[in-house]
Amino acid sequence: MKLKVFAAGVIAATVLVGTASAQQFFRIGTGGTAGTYYPVGGMIANAVSQPGKIIATAQASNGSLGNVNGIAGGAMESGFSQSDVATWAQTGTGIFEGKPKVGGLRMIANLYPESIHVVVKKGSGFKSIADLKGKRVALDEPGSGTLINARLVLAAYGIKESDIKPEYIKPNQAGDKMKDGALDAFFFTGGAPAGAIAELASAGSGIELLPIDGAQADGLRKSSSFFAVDSIPADTYKGVAAVKTLAVGAQWVTSDKTDLDTVYQITKALYSDAAQKTLAAGHAKGKYINLKNAVQGVGIPFHPGAEKFYKEAGVLK
Repeated sequence: MKLKVFAAGVIAATVLVGTASAQQFFRIGTGGTAGTYYPVGGMIANAVSQPGKIIATAQASNGSLGNVNGIAGGAMESGFSQSDVATWAQTGTGIFEGKPKVGGLRMIANLYPESIHVVVKKGSGFKSIADLKGKRVALDEPGSGTLINARLVLAAYGIKESDIKPEYIKPNQAGDKMKDGALDAFFFTGGAPAGAIAELASAGSGIELLPIDGAQADGLRKSSSFFAVDSIPADTYKGVAAVKTLAVGAQWVTSDKTDLDTVYQITKALYSDAAQKTLAAGHAKGKYINLKNAVQGVGIPFHPGAEKFYKEAGVLK
């Protein structure tokens, strides 16, 4: 009897091991927990997971640059990146000039526009980014796309990093410091509404968003073609008027070493009817994650698995 029980246990364990080995884990690097990448990444991971086959997990990270480097180093299978950072990494240009390029970076999908937010306290008197000279300004952490964008925007307004008192912290920390009166402004590039900014807008005296428009915005778009004209509608954040700004695309990228069928299955699952309904209902940016936008603004090659699906779906020739 004992022998039979033992044998049954061995068979059961063998079945479990077999199942576990067939199941693949697919990590998605996102961003800070207070931004937009993190909640959207969680929704996408749930939408594309196929128990017994593929388990996708979203993990917090420093953001675009950190994710690209993580993919290159094998620390994650995929991640979110701003379109500018992905293009620079794959081509060895921009911030990757003179550094090893990530030539194997491949596109899964363009997701949604990421708006550049420049947040100040309501009634601060700041009307333009030019007013930030000499002020305490948070630019986000090293490894984030926000930091890169912030430097470009400040430069467009004639402000060097040495002209401000910079802090390199995430938006939730920046929001706390602003509430305490220890910070004048902070930058954040991400899908609106962003959790940390929404929370700050609803607390205390509220916030305002500074515009990025006019000659400075035109100049930025000429020198950096990945920037697009954008606007954040009124009341996206409580009591905040509509504001003109710029945006970059949020993109889901992977490595050319990732299995073709895995990426095909994940891409197909992302655009299934069930996943599309869940994404549209789950976040303000979810409705942008659709087949029409998937192949827009792409500056790097598609992964063959994603390309196979888009050709079947008729959005790529």
